[in-house]
Amino acid sequence: MIPLIIRRSYQSVIVMLVVALLAFTMFRYVGDPVSMMVGQDTSLEQREAMRVSLGLKDPVPVQFARFVMNTAQGEFGISYQLGRPVAEILQERLPATLELSLVAALFALFVGIPMGIYTALHPQKWLSNAFLTISLVGISLPTFLIGILLILFFGVLLNWLPTFGRGDVVMLGSWSTGFLTGSGLKSLLMPAFTLGMFQLTLIMRLVRSEMLEVLLTDYIKFARARGLSDKAVNFGHALKNTLVPVITITGLQIGSIIAFATITESVFQWPGVGLMFIQAISLVDIPIMSAYLVLVAMFFVIINLIVDILYHVVDPRLRVDGNGAHG
Repeated sequence: MIPLIIRRSYQSVIVMLVVALLAFTMFRYVGDPVSMMVGQDTSLEQREAMRVSLGLKDPVPVQFARFVMNTAQGEFGISYQLGRPVAEILQERLPATLELSLVAALFALFVGIPMGIYTALHPQKWLSNAFLTISLVGISLPTFLIGILLILFFGVLLNWLPTFGRGDVVMLGSWSTGFLTGSGLKSLLMPAFTLGMFQLTLIMRLVRSEMLEVLLTDYIKFARARGLSDKAVNFGHALKNTLVPVITITGLQIGSIIAFATITESVFQWPGVGLMFIQAISLVDIPIMSAYLVLVAMFFVIINLIVDILYHVVDPRLRVDGNGAHG
């Protein structure tokens, strides 16, 4: 396990360096940072002095090395439009996105997996047909349309839930959370459902198809022939062998939840990094855009590392192959 973690960590560093190069290219060659930061009445001499103070006159390799070092320390420069450190803005916005993504991911997992198991074990039941119909609707409708329909029904017509914002939050040190307030929890329901609906339907259909395939294999038939109970066969053998591809897709989808929360945050005006990124695009705020790119890549790298470790925990064949190859 330790060699696996070391090898994957090394690969993760390479990926992050490539992403840092892309972010640096965006930062260096998309627009003029000095023109974004100063007014039109600034003289050419003042602009040139600012370029020297920002290090824009240094050789490109030196600038890239400095960019990597600053990024590794969580320093992404100054926002062109807000005039504040990007790290400070991320610290304010990131808790909202992470809490929304966490609730959406848990919703997709703890609802999607049981629905997939039920539809695989009881394919002819009316409830299974209802679940499949719901999944078809969830995977077909675009995210923004689901959000708008929820706002119209629960927010406007019934007036049960707030239609925008995060509600009241409580500060726990530097972390702001809406989990500890009633309005924060109510504000979280519709965005989390909207964000997790597509992942839920995808996970449900994946679990169903994989489990139906596993249930037809010979070792499942032999397990039933040995007199094992349906519970032991379905959950002790079939479900465990279904989890490997499910872990793959689930890990990628959790990363997608964080990366593509921009649409949901825009619909509900959720004050997270996704909404910040959309606003940065409209204002051509390159430091924020570069920081968002690096941040999302970091989440994907961490999640993929966790997925690789879970492979070896779930599937003993991988542990045997790994030990054999290492020996």
